[in-house]
Amino acid sequence: MSRNRFLMLLAGGSAAGAAALLCWGVFNRGSAWMPLANNLRRGSVEDRVEQYGGRADARLRPAFERAGVAYPPGEVALLVFKDTRALEVYARDSNADDWRHVTSYDVCGASGKPGPKLAEGDRQVPEGIYGIELLNPASRFHLSLRLDYPNAFDRRMGAADGRVNLGSDIMIHGGAFSVGCLAMGDDVAEDLFILAARTGKENMRVVIAPTDFRQEQPRKIMYEPRWVSMLYANLSEELARFPRMA
Repeated sequence: MSRNRFLMLLAGGSAAGAAALLCWGVFNRGSAWMPLANNLRRGSVEDRVEQYGGRADARLRPAFERAGVAYPPGEVALLVFKDTRALEVYARDSNADDWRHVTSYDVCGASGKPGPKLAEGDRQVPEGIYGIELLNPASRFHLSLRLDYPNAFDRRMGAADGRVNLGSDIMIHGGAFSVGCLAMGDDVAEDLFILAARTGKENMRVVIAPTDFRQEQPRKIMYEPRWVSMLYANLSEELARFPRMA
């Protein structure tokens, strides 16, 4: 399919198409169209910081200055909401400080529906509180950050349910399309990759929720698995630590 034909089908006159075209505007350097070429890239995290750090810093530093947080900060939290396809960045200088909203991004591509990831191949984006396990400087989708899914809670609930293959390799990455991961566009992937490299991945957390529980209380879950109610209560408590955007 030609690129022009693809863009016409993608737009389709819909809001979703418009959002996808917006993401296209920030990743059209070829990553999604030449996955094999990108997959052959070599380099370290340090190489990518040298390559992309200057322009990512130029985008990030003013946002941190407006928020009144040092750049790089002491800690970063990424809050992801499935229903609005939004990723909000919060930061603070130390754990004695309050979290401050720094900036927000649109999620270009994600699959699945509300609810946690249960198994390999279910196309679900996980829901929970995760760390950054790995920075991948040679991702097929430009740059990526791998979450520590399945975390201890996921494994414990999987064992209780008798589920074995929970899935793995959940990424925040570039490009505009994804199955089970979060595609953010290449420029945003650079920002998040550089932010993680400068802050230290061990000082970052990712909170993924079906909706913003600061605005809407979790409804009583009437379907299986029943432990989802506990998960959403945990997410609601975690999200309450972050101020809502003005």
